[in-house]
Amino acid sequence: MVSLNFMHFLSFIYSLCIITTGYGVMASSPAVKAGYYYSGASHNFPPSAINTSLLTHILYAFLVPNNVTFEFDISNSEAEILSNFTTTLHHKNPHVKALYSIGGGGIDPNPFAPMASKASSRRTFIHETIEVARKYGFDGLDLDWEFPESPKEMDDFAHLLKEWRHAIQEEARSTNRPPLLLTAAVYYSADFLTYGSRRSYPAASIKENLDWINVMCYDYHGSWDTSVTGAHAALFDPKTNLSSIYGLKSWIKAGVPGKKVVMGLPLYGKTWKLKDPNLHGVGAPAIGVGPGDEGVLLFSEVEAFNKRTKATIAYDVDTASVYSFTGTTWVGYDDALSITVKIGFAQALGLRGYFFWAISYDNQWKITTQASRAWIVDK
Repeated sequence: MVSLNFMHFLSFIYSLCIITTGYGVMASSPAVKAGYYYSGASHNFPPSAINTSLLTHILYAFLVPNNVTFEFDISNSEAEILSNFTTTLHHKNPHVKALYSIGGGGIDPNPFAPMASKASSRRTFIHETIEVARKYGFDGLDLDWEFPESPKEMDDFAHLLKEWRHAIQEEARSTNRPPLLLTAAVYYSADFLTYGSRRSYPAASIKENLDWINVMCYDYHGSWDTSVTGAHAALFDPKTNLSSIYGLKSWIKAGVPGKKVVMGLPLYGKTWKLKDPNLHGVGAPAIGVGPGDEGVLLFSEVEAFNKRTKATIAYDVDTASVYSFTGTTWVGYDDALSITVKIGFAQALGLRGYFFWAISYDNQWKITTQASRAWIVDK
């Protein structure tokens, strides 16, 4: 059961995107249709299973540098995995670009702040990242530093990007090879109001030195707040700044052009246990997390849950999100409709493209296929 007509919802939200952003669909650099490949799921999802026709860039996640030497301790088995990853992708589709992502959330100890604080350690790290990319056949590098925690660390981040770009250009010039791509996964907003001191990303350095940023437009709500349900990847939020429209516009306002901004899309949902099964909207009272690992269900698991329980599916216009519920169980996620709306929004804002975390979480490429179809190619 769906609570709102598909076309009415889609036309309403897309019109709202245009009105709210003040932008229209515009031509820009070639679209980025990217997806992170989580190596932790590789035993069930080998690189050969990736549908490369739906993606332009695939990011291997993750490699983590040594927190003392700032080099990569790559074992023989991991070296084989990396080589197989790039070889498989390029064989399946010579046009797809393979990057590897450095870092990720929850690293302890986090190596990036001490590495970026000194010119000598930045130089070691940068040299190592380029060496690894070339050795294993990658087309680029992605930095996932979650997150610089002070204005000083943001300044160090800016120095790192400038020196990294210079080294990439020099390496390409000396070897007569195409320069490696350089991207970064970043917070949903250009400014931090939480996670430590108030601080902002170095937009000028990002604009000058990165090919684009992968903006993590998700995890606005979750198991850390069990009192109410939440749209964890809300496109809009009438009550707070925890929304993709706020975050993406903050990046553009800070000076990063849309052609260097890629919108993040989650292939997973967040779950809650309702306090009252009769109150089930976004923001409904809750008393804890629902099913899944810490209240998280992959999209494939959400679909299985909906089918198994015959859950009611509803769309929330205020946040441009979808949720399902049955009894006291509530799941907020993105489906083909809400992804289509978000793709329309990204193009209305003049963004470069979108990425998924993570491609193995999809269900038979349903969402990835819809996103690729929804992106309007300017002719």
